[in-house]
Amino acid sequence: MSIDTTDKIIINRIQSNFPITNRPYLALSKELGIDESTIISRVKELKEKGIIRRIGGNFSPEKLNFQSTLCAAHVPEDKIDRFSRIVNAYDGVTHNYLRNHHYNVWFTFIAPSMDDICSHLETIKQHTGVKHILNLPATHVFKIKAHFTL
Repeated sequence: MSIDTTDKIIINRIQSNFPITNRPYLALSKELGIDESTIISRVKELKEKGIIRRIGGNFSPEKLNFQSTLCAAHVPEDKIDRFSRIVNAYDGVTHNYLRNHHYNVWFTFIAPSMDDICSHLETIKQHTGVKHILNLPATHVFKIKAHFTL
C-alpha cells in the first residue's frame, strides 16, 4: 500500500494538535495550502485503507477522575474472535492487541473506578468462559508523545 506526498503531509499534520473548530479541515486547508475537500477525501480514503485507524481526542483518565488499567488474558485460539468482540463492546476499552505469549490478548480499560473495571472483567469472564484475565493497573504513568513523521 503506497501513499503519496500529499497523504504524507496530511498524516504528519493531523497526528498532533488537530484543530478544534467547527471546520477543522478548512483550518488545515488554510495552513497546508491543500483544498478542504481534498483533505476530507484523502483522510476518508486513508481510513478505508486502514492507514488511519481513528481520529479522536486522547484524554488523561486520572485528570477526569477515572481509573485505567492494562489487562492481559489467556484466550484459547478458537475463542479469540468472540472474546475480542465482547471486550471491544465496552466503551472504556481503548486498545486491544493479540500477542504471541501465554497471555495472548492484551487490552487497556478505562472506567470511573477500579471497582467498575473489576466488575466488567468478571462479566467478561462469565460471558466468554475465559477465566485467566490479569488486571495490571499502572503504579506510575510515563506519558510519551507518539508522533510518526513520514
